[in-house]
Amino acid sequence: MAVDTPLERFSRHKRFIGVITPSGNTVVERVTISILRDFPEVSCHFSRTGVVGETDPFPASYDWESMLGAAHLLSHAKPDMIVWNGSKAGSIAVDLDRELCNRIRAETGIPATTSTLALVDALNARGARRIAIITPYTDTYQNKVVATFKREGYECVAEVAVGLTDNLSFAAIPFDDIRTMIRDVAKAKPDAVVAWCTNFPAAPLAAEMEAETGIPLFDSAALAVWHPLVRLGYDTRQAHAWGTLFGAAGG
Repeated sequence: MAVDTPLERFSRHKRFIGVITPSGNTVVERVTISILRDFPEVSCHFSRTGVVGETDPFPASYDWESMLGAAHLLSHAKPDMIVWNGSKAGSIAVDLDRELCNRIRAETGIPATTSTLALVDALNARGARRIAIITPYTDTYQNKVVATFKREGYECVAEVAVGLTDNLSFAAIPFDDIRTMIRDVAKAKPDAVVAWCTNFPAAPLAAEMEAETGIPLFDSAALAVWHPLVRLGYDTRQAHAWGTLFGAAGG
């Protein structure tokens, strides 16, 4: 049997994805690296922008200097795409991320996408209009998320918000609690369950909970890995273990 050596693994990398992640996030990098194990030609490279604690000094937009600075640093490595793996626009407006991608492309020459834009594409591709939303957020913040997607034409038929405010605490929500949240909203029979917050560790549960409920689970951190892979022309079905977002094996 052939030996998979470190040199062979290193030499397989032909495509590069640059990822901007919130600075207080401990989920994005783990999800991205884990999914990309199924795509040995693709490597990921990370930059961070300040998101930490309970207070956002830019509640209605981005810290453009920080965000574009992170994109510029990634551009030095000449990635094939730059991805903002963050969910903030979901509480403000989808157009904010359209503007972000336009700015990144204008300043670096590199195409970009985001978790929010990935979700819109995933829902539209499947004709999903009735969604359920689960988050680690407070009700106040959750209401902003629901309103944003309502403006895009999606009906939120069920929702659960944990009630946390500190970004770092989002990543510590137990898997059993997330399973319960999914089961609760699945009772409304949505077209898709959306796990919204890229520091919310729902992605590893996607395939398991889809098998149990029969409803697609779209996780914001996983979406920001799926979308650039699709746009770079990859058959994402090889990552089917991460749920129907990536497609069924042999389907």
